[in-house]
Amino acid sequence: MTPAERIFAAALLDGSRPVPAGLRDGAGGPAGRRFGVYRNNVAASLTEAMHLAFPVIARLLGKQNMDGLAGLFLRAHPPSSPLMMHYGAAFPDFLSAMEQLSHLAYLPDVARLELALRRSYHAADADPVAPADLAEANPDRLADSRIVFAPAMEIVRSRWPIHDIWRFNTETGAPRPRGVAQDVLITRPQFDPEPQPLPDGGADWIGAMQGGLTVGDALDSAQRRTPGFDPAPTLALLLGGGAVVSLESTG
Repeated sequence: MTPAERIFAAALLDGSRPVPAGLRDGAGGPAGRRFGVYRNNVAASLTEAMHLAFPVIARLLGKQNMDGLAGLFLRAHPPSSPLMMHYGAAFPDFLSAMEQLSHLAYLPDVARLELALRRSYHAADADPVAPADLAEANPDRLADSRIVFAPAMEIVRSRWPIHDIWRFNTETGAPRPRGVAQDVLITRPQFDPEPQPLPDGGADWIGAMQGGLTVGDALDSAQRRTPGFDPAPTLALLLGGGAVVSLESTG
């Protein structure tokens, strides 16, 4: 980006900055008023994009507060891609740094959940393995294999009840959030991502497999952290969500 382009972009995203020198409207006159309209349209579009990307955060904070945060965010983190599905990736960390919101410490993790849902929605398709094929696999072969996960699978870990908070603010009649930590698995069995809370140890097991460990070695690691961890419920969530694409044998 040239110096002139940087000046233009900064003025476009910050209403307190003057209109860049030398800009002209269609009639050859100063572009002040027309630039102001353009600047307002850009800010309004990016603000609306944040409401659409983080509807639960917007509901928790209210429209006026969300509008104000979106304005601060767009000046600190202007779009880096013409693809608006990527806009807002820095929002969870932005919320973490806002001292005014420190009393709502769960907000960044709720934003991470919403961001992960968006990534899952836009991820590439992948054909899952048939659950019956996996059930028929030799147990020793399964333990010595690595699982390849679907691109749409996401895990969000939190010390807050983020799934309960998300559900309470998106589903009519959902129960109030409980005071528990929740790790969330996101799968996309059909067209829309589905978030589900994981049992204790589930995120450790999946994370270890994502890191390259075999099914058996990842299970050993998870059980060291969570004694008595049973992988069956977590595996059922993975298979039901179409998150297992294939097995890679290490033998």
